Amino acid sequence: MADNNSLVGGGFSLRQINDRVIIVQILVMIFLCINLLLIITFFKKECFYTTARYILFAVTLLSDSLLLFVSDILFIFAYFHFTLQVWMCIIISVVVLLYLTVTPVTLTAMTLERHVAICMPLRHGELSSTRSTMHCILIIHGLSSVPCIVVLFTFFASASLSFYKQNRICSVEMFILYRWQDHIRSAVHQFYFLIMCIIIVFSYVKIMKVAKAASGDDKKSTRKGLRTVALHGFQLLLCLIQFWRPFIETTVLQIDFRLFNEVRYFNYVMFNLAPRCLSPLIYGLRDETFFHVLKMYVSRRNI
Repeated sequence: MADNNSLVGGGFSLRQINDRVIIVQILVMIFLCINLLLIITFFKKECFYTTARYILFAVTLLSDSLLLFVSDILFIFAYFHFTLQVWMCIIISVVVLLYLTVTPVTLTAMTLERHVAICMPLRHGELSSTRSTMHCILIIHGLSSVPCIVVLFTFFASASLSFYKQNRICSVEMFILYRWQDHIRSAVHQFYFLIMCIIIVFSYVKIMKVAKAASGDDKKSTRKGLRTVALHGFQLLLCLIQFWRPFIETTVLQIDFRLFNEVRYFNYVMFNLAPRCLSPLIYGLRDETFFHVLKMYVSRRNI
C-alpha cells in the first residue's frame, strides 16, 4: 500500500485532506460567490458604475476575488507539495504581489473619497467624476506595483540562470534569497503602512471635526461617513498586518516548525481571507442603495 507522503508524477505528494484544507476551501467558495453576486449587482444600475465610491468598491471586489482564487491555488499546491518551475511561479506570483497591495491602496483611496465628500462637498463632483476615478484606478495599480517591482528586481539581480529551471513549491518567500532582500521588501512595506495609516487618521480627524460642527441630516450623514472611515481603518489594518507576516513567521520558524505551521495557517485565514470578506459587509450591506438593488436582484432570481 502506497505511503500517503510519497511523491507521485511531477512532484505531487499525496496527503490526507484534513479539516483545515476543507475549511479554507469552504471559506474561499463562500467569499467568491458573495463577491460574484455583488459584482453582478454593481452592473445592474447605472449610478453604480458612474459613482466614484461604487467603482472603487468594484475594484476591491475584483482584486480580492482574483487574489483569493490565485492564493488558494498556491495554498493547495503547497499543501500537496506540488512543485512548479521557478519561471512559471514568477508569473503566478506577480498577481499575488500586485493584488496584495491593490486592496489596501484602494481602501485608502475610498477613505480620501469620503473625506472629500464630507469635508469638501463643493469639489466632490469634480474630483469624483468617472474620468477622475479611472485615472485614480491607474494610479492605484501604479502605486501597488512598486513593492512587486522591488521584490522581483532584487530577485532577478540575485538569482542565477539555472535557478529559473528548478522545480520548487511556489510561494512569495521563494524570491527572498538573501537577508538584504527581505530588509528592502520590509522597508517598502513599512513605508506604505505608515503613509496609509497617516491618511486614515488624517481623514478620520477631519471628518470628526465636521461631525461636531454639523447638525440635523448633515450630522447623521457625517456620522455615517465617520463609521465608514473607521471600518475602512479596521479592514486596512487587517490588510496591512500581512506586511508583518514575514517577520512573525521567520521568528516562529526559528523556535519550532510545528508552531510555524500553526501560525502560518492562522495568518492566512485571519489576514488573507478575513479582510476580503469585510468589503461586502461595509459597502454591499451597509449602503442602502446597493443593498436595495442586491435584494431586488436576489428576490427576482428566486422567483
